[in-house]
Amino acid sequence: MSHARRCSRTACSSAAVCTLTYVYADQTAVLGPLATYAEPHAYDLCERHSEQLSAPRGWEVLRLAADPSTRGPSSDDLLALADAVREAARPPAPAPVGHRADGPAAGVKRGHLRVLTSE
Repeated sequence: MSHARRCSRTACSSAAVCTLTYVYADQTAVLGPLATYAEPHAYDLCERHSEQLSAPRGWEVLRLAADPSTRGPSSDDLLALADAVREAARPPAPAPVGHRADGPAAGVKRGHLRVLTSE
């Protein structure tokens, strides 16, 4: 039995239709399809609250369109997307002294994106 998630806004009992995450380092609010899993640092919003969303002065709101071919929660993990945006904006760390940067793992980052398949 599946339980629909509710809007995170106080006193709102409407069903959530999208998920909001913040990328503080880039001053960006990312509003996209409902995440597959409820995450502690993400906010599920109903249609009304997602349309009324505003960001603090100087912040950008990035609205990701839902894939019309899917119904229900999207397989997109918005927290991973926000982390990827943050990671892409971060300058590369210098290599430690005495370590070679041309080995087989050079330039390979361990990501935290996950692939979810519908059953």
